[in-house]
Amino acid sequence: MEDKNAEWLRKGATLSHKTAQEEFGLTWEEIIRAIRAGKLKCRKHSMHGNPWLRLLRREVEALVREKHGTSYLKDRRR
Repeated sequence: MEDKNAEWLRKGATLSHKTAQEEFGLTWEEIIRAIRAGKLKCRKHSMHGNPWLRLLRREVEALVREKHGTSYLKDRRR
């Protein structure tokens, strides 16, 4: 059985909420709603006293695909 933390530790598998906003065009409200709805898992972190949320990239991509479609996701990656 794979360790539950393995995905959180794998390089490139996570991103910050700020990066999710920039890369995928999500708003803070959309991210919070998705977390509350159970569509996104997050871990709270802080760097130099500044809090941020760490999100799983595959879940963020699935959320964007669900909201805007696959073509939107492909366009945002370019």
